[in-house]
Amino acid sequence: MTKPLTTMTMKFWAATATAFALLCAAQGTARAQNVQAADFIVALVNSEPITDAELQAQIKQVKEQRTQQRQSVPPAAELRGAVLERMISDRAQLQLARELGLRADTAAIDQAEANVAAQSQMDVAQFRKLWEQRGISSASFRAQIADQIVLNRLHEREVESRVRVSDVEVDNALAARQAANTDPLAQEINLANLLVALPDNPSAAQIAQAQAKAQGLLARIRSGESFEALVKEQSAASRDNGGQIGLRRADRYPLIFVNATQSLPTGQVSEPVRSGAGFHLLKVVARRAASLVQTVEQTHARHILLRLTPQLTQAQALAQLTQLRQRILAGSTSFETAAREFSQDGSAQQGGDLGWSSPGMFVPEFEEALDRLKVLEIGMPMVSRFGVHLMQVLERRSAELTPAQLRDAMRAELRAKRAEEAFQNWERDIRSRAFVEIRESQ
Repeated sequence: MTKPLTTMTMKFWAATATAFALLCAAQGTARAQNVQAADFIVALVNSEPITDAELQAQIKQVKEQRTQQRQSVPPAAELRGAVLERMISDRAQLQLARELGLRADTAAIDQAEANVAAQSQMDVAQFRKLWEQRGISSASFRAQIADQIVLNRLHEREVESRVRVSDVEVDNALAARQAANTDPLAQEINLANLLVALPDNPSAAQIAQAQAKAQGLLARIRSGESFEALVKEQSAASRDNGGQIGLRRADRYPLIFVNATQSLPTGQVSEPVRSGAGFHLLKVVARRAASLVQTVEQTHARHILLRLTPQLTQAQALAQLTQLRQRILAGSTSFETAAREFSQDGSAQQGGDLGWSSPGMFVPEFEEALDRLKVLEIGMPMVSRFGVHLMQVLERRSAELTPAQLRDAMRAELRAKRAEEAFQNWERDIRSRAFVEIRESQ
């Protein structure tokens, strides 16, 4: 059941449970041909319209998502602009996917929908009923899923498949990591950012005004005001979690950020730092020496697999494993006995035991479901490309990486970083080549 994973694929399946649900939290996407009479076009992307109904649905979804995650909601104009830009970029990418003949087949959509339902502890029928109660049709929800699958396949084809990391690059990165304890760029730091923004092509007066504001905020911080409170009140960048960017190697930060903070102790705030976006006040939240990853979290699990056939549909397999789960929980049978009797996998004779696994050994959808389970918990049945599974985590442990695993970890790190950079460049290129007309709100 193992298969090599790609960064984009892992991101896609890791986000399945929340992304698809939140994507439709507000209402189904209205395509231009189904627009209400009062609706109007807010943008054209290569002659394909984005309507106000679509935009407002996405804005509502983002607001609900941020509220659920206890994150601040940007000002209305800023939020509208960011959401519209995201929709324009996605629409341009979907158009390219259609030109390349990429489609989401019914089986893939069925699999993703079943996974979302199972991860919400429902079967597909219950899940569809829930969304219909919220005013979202099954067709609309599945159309959103199809778009996400197509985008994922496009990213894999156009970006992920072209990312290469050579053995020499892995060797060099390992050697550099081992020798870099004194290198400031090899340290891991977490910076919090308070941004006083500048417009594009600012005038000298605008620059002076923004710099003065940043100096004023710094004075307030040094006089005892909370950096986090001022971020929430004043920052033009992310205001989540006090503006923290997150713990990462220093070489993944802009060099000007590293230079401005490398001599600061933890908890201190830098002088204003000028970038193309404006003036930044940077707080050092945490700092630690970088090191090679020496351990990995391993999982010991077992499962029961039912493979789909013309005689056993996905719905039937889900129902059968749901009933089997109830019997195991009630104590009328054991997981081991049920696996030996019903599982259609090579592990059946071992009671479904899959042994110890490290990250990346299983396909993403299966591994992501395993990661959500607590030790000894039996999850709801879930769908993978191999069929329908009932799984249980028996134990977890931290294991020291072998030299070969260290190389694999470094290769994955380099590949992920390179893929992310390549994707951002590719995305900007697709956006720049699209003809976009923004229309004023009516």
